[in-house]
Amino acid sequence: MRDESHLRRAGKSWAIAVHFVRRELRNRYLGSISGGLWALLQPLMQLAIYSFVWAYVFKMRLPGGDASPAAIVPFLALGVWPWNAFSEAVMRSATAIQDNAGLIGKVAFPRGVLVLAAGSASFLLHGIGFIVVVVVVELLGIPLQLAHLPLALLAFALLFVLALGFGYLFAATQVFVRDLSQVLGQLLPLMMFTAPVLYSRDFLPERFRAWLDWNPFTFYPEYLRAELLGMGSVGIGTQLGAVGLAFAILVIGYAVFRRLDPRFEDFL
Repeated sequence: MRDESHLRRAGKSWAIAVHFVRRELRNRYLGSISGGLWALLQPLMQLAIYSFVWAYVFKMRLPGGDASPAAIVPFLALGVWPWNAFSEAVMRSATAIQDNAGLIGKVAFPRGVLVLAAGSASFLLHGIGFIVVVVVVELLGIPLQLAHLPLALLAFALLFVLALGFGYLFAATQVFVRDLSQVLGQLLPLMMFTAPVLYSRDFLPERFRAWLDWNPFTFYPEYLRAELLGMGSVGIGTQLGAVGLAFAILVIGYAVFRRLDPRFEDFL
């Protein structure tokens, strides 16, 4: 009986989570002419701008000396697209409870699904866009190691775990510290530029390269480029460390969320 009760609660929570994900997607693009297509067009335009500036203005050369746009585009795509998914998920998750204050206290449901829905919607949209870009790059004749695409998608899923952990932590904190979202708006760009999203670690003076390892996002563009472009390698120790960190952040973030959850109604 107890197992059946747990299964019913799990099924109900899953149904609620799916409902809120659909609601999140619908609300984001309600009344928009392009609808969900904008989720693909905006990063594509951003990628085109970065590619033009890096290839033709700064004349960036990848490790090995290749300065052709054909090489720079996938290099940037494998940094920009995961970053967009991560940063959007964190920002939207951070305000998920505050944005749904009207529901808190009026409807009985697990509040954590609001954070889960915000993060899941971001990664769902950008994950589809990521696959589309990988396919388009391959069709344009830019070689990718598509046999390693499942490993790249696993890394994308791990990045979702990391973003969700930060999302729970910041969503709970935002209820009590209302200007946290403004602070995150300044910290996330700093986090992007201190990770190899738009550049390679090799571009830095050797004495500064190890500092990138303090950024939890650094692993993802380097791993994706290693798997899909064959650019460098990421050791098994680094991979295990990224897995451990992502799940540790999730456990800590969710624990803080659960601890503060009972007091949300008093501050909303």
